[in-house]
Amino acid sequence: MMSVNKKIFEPLALRLPYPIVLNMIRKVNFLVCLTAFPIVTMGTSLPDSLSTADSLLLLKDDAYAAQLDSAIHCYYEELIALSQDLYSIDDLAMEGSNPTFTAEEYATRLELLDKTTPFDLTYNSTVEAFIHLYVSKKRSLSAHCLGQSDYYFPLFEETLDKHNLPLELKYLAVVESGLNPTVKSRAGATGLWQFMYGTGKHFGLAINSYVDERCDPIKSTEAACKYLAYLYDMFGDWDLALAAYNCGEGRVTKAIRKSGGKNTYWEIYPYLPKETRGYVPAFIAVNYLFAYAKEHAIVPVPAELPSYAVDSIHLNQATSFAQIATILEMDEELVANLNPIYRAKVIPGYGDYNVLYLPKDKLGLWVNNISAIETRLDEESVKPEVAPVVVEPQVIYYTVRSGDYLGKIAERNSCSVRQIQQWNNMSGTSLRVGQKLVLHANSVQPQKPSTPTPAVIEKSGNNIYYSVRSGDTLWDIAKDRGISLEDLKRWNAGVNFNNMKPGQKLIIGKG
Repeated sequence: MMSVNKKIFEPLALRLPYPIVLNMIRKVNFLVCLTAFPIVTMGTSLPDSLSTADSLLLLKDDAYAAQLDSAIHCYYEELIALSQDLYSIDDLAMEGSNPTFTAEEYATRLELLDKTTPFDLTYNSTVEAFIHLYVSKKRSLSAHCLGQSDYYFPLFEETLDKHNLPLELKYLAVVESGLNPTVKSRAGATGLWQFMYGTGKHFGLAINSYVDERCDPIKSTEAACKYLAYLYDMFGDWDLALAAYNCGEGRVTKAIRKSGGKNTYWEIYPYLPKETRGYVPAFIAVNYLFAYAKEHAIVPVPAELPSYAVDSIHLNQATSFAQIATILEMDEELVANLNPIYRAKVIPGYGDYNVLYLPKDKLGLWVNNISAIETRLDEESVKPEVAPVVVEPQVIYYTVRSGDYLGKIAERNSCSVRQIQQWNNMSGTSLRVGQKLVLHANSVQPQKPSTPTPAVIEKSGNNIYYSVRSGDTLWDIAKDRGISLEDLKRWNAGVNFNNMKPGQKLIIGKG
């Protein structure tokens, strides 16, 4: 397509501000797109099918439809250009520098932002430290996030608006994931909104061999909105809701108790987990970053594709990323970036898992050649192998309650007593009310290293005795012998159950 050369405007550029010149170029390019329509021919002939040996260059788009897509692309570019506060020549000259400002300037800027949001954008030394983190130490990450926001923020804002939630919550995804839809934390939290396995399942996100909806920008954003709305309904305060999103409702409630019933984030700040103390300050700092990036000479790194340049199509059969990349002559990595939900690099092609996102120009090729492409896929008829699901263990913090014992806790959480002892460096089985236990959900039960020692049961007088084996707990013994824990304790009054030795005899019945 024709394009206007910027050199035409060089004389004007000497007299006009850069943003005006740039807008003039975009306007003319947009008009060129529109005026191209009358000279377009209405269709192209295509082969009936494409075999594996056929040249991929035979794929052709409908010329008229392609011109329409191009004009729409120009239109959206123009709208964005007119709505943005473009950098001036002086601003661009600052690129590469790292301006710093006084505490008073930071405080004044946050005070102005605070008036536009329901969040408490407080200024203090902790917040300033996080501002410096984003605008000084991690400038490249910030530039990347500023660019990626063009792709993700329209989706976030639409979903937040649907749930009647503050639009500033979009910045939470920057704190959580740096706008990377496939990032995974050491604890196993995954996706833009960093859902743990259990929390994601609770809010309806499917995780199986083919898909992980925690990585789906649309579905994970919907789940995040539901979770955030739930937390706000619980605490009635957005800062506390954010803290709970990071560390869980129970820990925030405990911090409130420890503070003597205080109900604001900064009042309970000293009682929060260490990682959560930086969470809300980081959120405030990201609000600042997106409002004042220009003042800090941080130039966005453009996203590979803006959101308006991507669209979706539904497939009728399982198709691998490699097949798509080969057929459309595009980078497989781009296919993967646009379709992060598919964990095995294959689109299953069934139910809700048949959606393929592509750049609009490539999507046009696919639609225009659908019969030939499906014929080719049928000829290949190879179902890609699927990697097994690897479920990251989810860390759970369990508070011991009255009446709890290790066997009961283990059964509730699908693990063994021995695992709980290992996870918590416990040598015995004693517990105290209020004690915190670390549990790893979704952990695979370990195989026993060898054949267990046979149970030794003998009768003496009116009692039936059991010889304790290595690894036995009181709860295991009661369960295995079909007796109640209360009876076992009553028959063996005086026994130190927290320090049982292999070979020690316990009464397990009356003869």
